Amino acid sequence: MRLVQLTIPTGKRETILEVLEDEGIDYVVTDETSGREYTAVVYFPLPSQAVESVLDAIHDEGIGEDSYTVVVDAETVVSRKFEALREEYAEGSVGEDRISRQELQTHAEDLTPTFGIYVTLTVVSALVATAGLLLDSPAVVVGSMVIAPLIGPALGAGIGTVLDEPDLLYRGAKYQILGVCLAIGSAAIFAWLVRMGNIVPPGMNIAAVDEIAERLAPDLLSLVIALGAGVAGILSISTGVSVALVGVMIAAALIPPAAAAGIAIAFGQPTAAIGSTVLVFVNVLSVNLAGLATLWYAGYRPESLFDLDVTQRRVRRQIGALALVVLILSAFLAGITYTSYLAGTFEEDAREDVEDLLEAEDEELQLIDLQVTLGDDYPFQSPERVVVTIGGPPGEQYPDLTERIHDRVDQHTDESVEVEVRYVEVVGR
Repeated sequence: MRLVQLTIPTGKRETILEVLEDEGIDYVVTDETSGREYTAVVYFPLPSQAVESVLDAIHDEGIGEDSYTVVVDAETVVSRKFEALREEYAEGSVGEDRISRQELQTHAEDLTPTFGIYVTLTVVSALVATAGLLLDSPAVVVGSMVIAPLIGPALGAGIGTVLDEPDLLYRGAKYQILGVCLAIGSAAIFAWLVRMGNIVPPGMNIAAVDEIAERLAPDLLSLVIALGAGVAGILSISTGVSVALVGVMIAAALIPPAAAAGIAIAFGQPTAAIGSTVLVFVNVLSVNLAGLATLWYAGYRPESLFDLDVTQRRVRRQIGALALVVLILSAFLAGITYTSYLAGTFEEDAREDVEDLLEAEDEELQLIDLQVTLGDDYPFQSPERVVVTIGGPPGEQYPDLTERIHDRVDQHTDESVEVEVRYVEVVGR
């Protein structure tokens, strides 16, 4: 629910009150005695869904920016007319549950902090994320997402496009590009200082850190996070729901991959940074794509109907361009996903083949473990080493077993794989 306060310019009192009467809206009018160009102030409650249409109706009567309008939250309204008005607008769809275009624009502007604060929070969140990745601490990484100020620019660009607000669009796009560059750059500098200061073990293998490794070789599932964040972000801001948690989700799609890219650069592995860098950019574009499409689906349009056709063509072009670039970058992620699929299939087939071989060799032999180590050829990793641990009775000899296991494992890949066989004596009870 909203309470609207509207100043009435001289000569417009009867016109505005007629609009409110036609809409079935309760209102209170107070005279304006300040001696300025306003004759009165009218107050009236509205369901959130009705704000845009009522303000547009008033605007159509010639009440423009020469007067001011204040829209605030209302906790409770007791009125039969209001109940009837609320039922009229309670359709239950996404398009009807949304807040007004005017409120949406204000929320988008408020979500983006000033330049200095934005730069500071982005750098701090990237540094915290870098520390969390190097410490292999999911909790610290999540903490970095909480302070990242990325939701405002991410949603503002789409809102500026749909509402035909160029300043909001350009500011959102500029801040997003700046945020990505700042995050990667500050993460790289911080990780380099950590490495040079021997704060982490010398010769540290970043691929052995789970929190880093999973972002150096991202797959298509990572794309779902960004698309979901874009849709959820727009729905949360357009329906008046708190956007704090959604902001964490958007940051989750951007800050940790950017930090991982910076770490890879700092540790002298630029090829390892390719996957996470691509992930950052595909996520940025996906958030914008999903947000833009959701805004248009929710029914947001520019204030002037004369701008509708131009805005519609611009939105279609932007959606098409974003979708094309996301599709191209997704092909890269699809290649990583396919490589991961081949590695998983290799491990499964090798395990089954070794189990069959051991069963045929001796019923007392058993496969205890089979571990596949992937190479460092990021982001398209392939099996490099296989460690097979076998359990069997003590004192038994199987002279050709190691060679046969190697042959069985090697036949499932086109590349040479190092196979290590470990024998563990198992004493029956």
